[in-house]
Amino acid sequence: MWDYTDKVMDNFMNPHNSGFIEDADGIGEVGSLACGDALTLTFKLDKGGKIKDAKFKTFGCASAIASSSILTDMIIGLTLEEAEKITNQDIVEKLGGLPEQKMHCSVMGQEALEAAIKNYRNKGEAQPQKEGKVVCVCFGVTDTEIKKVVSENNLATVEEVTNYCKAGGGCTGCHPQIEQIIEQCRPEKPQADRPATKKPEKMTNIKKIQLIQQTINEQIRPTLRADGGDIELIDIDGNKVLVAFRGMCAQCKISEFTMRDVVQAKLREFVSDDITVEQQNESD
Repeated sequence: MWDYTDKVMDNFMNPHNSGFIEDADGIGEVGSLACGDALTLTFKLDKGGKIKDAKFKTFGCASAIASSSILTDMIIGLTLEEAEKITNQDIVEKLGGLPEQKMHCSVMGQEALEAAIKNYRNKGEAQPQKEGKVVCVCFGVTDTEIKKVVSENNLATVEEVTNYCKAGGGCTGCHPQIEQIIEQCRPEKPQADRPATKKPEKMTNIKKIQLIQQTINEQIRPTLRADGGDIELIDIDGNKVLVAFRGMCAQCKISEFTMRDVVQAKLREFVSDDITVEQQNESD
């Protein structure tokens, strides 16, 4: 059972702006029924160039419906230039969060909006083919799409990529290619040259979760991988972070020191001085 926020459930049970605008200025269609999710977003502009109406039709889960519903609310009243700045993370934050396995629904909403704006600017011409080379044949995801979600969301594992765009969620034959793309998108800047990070004084829960994940990806995981290990973020409860060690780290006799002197120390340095880290027991 997915743990949905009240905002997600409200937009799922009582979706806003569902339907189709017949004389729409822009139409965006993404996904496909074969892949399990499909979304059509339409909008109408007023004389001043602002979005006066937006509607959606989707075939998908509660997260897909909620993401589409909240997105239409977000773009009404905006210019196209303002609307195209909306990211999938903005959609997630507006919903109060989404399960990691459902993040692709927010990405689908962002992609539908981008497609609708392109459709308007191309004066209603047929939408162009996807950019890039198809990497995931099962779900038709290209290398360009994977690079985009990896870069914009600081993704570091194949599992995270699957959560955000479904790539790799089928036969798994594309996993090596996805890993290569992740490595290509990894920052090359040496640790010594990286400017000191100032911890934010106030954060929403969503921002804290994002910063914790980013710190793990950029500051902790490379160190563990250098020794054949890895780490997985299991849960966050306030300032308590639950993790699990993988690979060589899972069998290491000094994992407690690694957790305290590496993981907890880095999270306190880059996120909050109040962070405490616990390791998931094998029986959990």
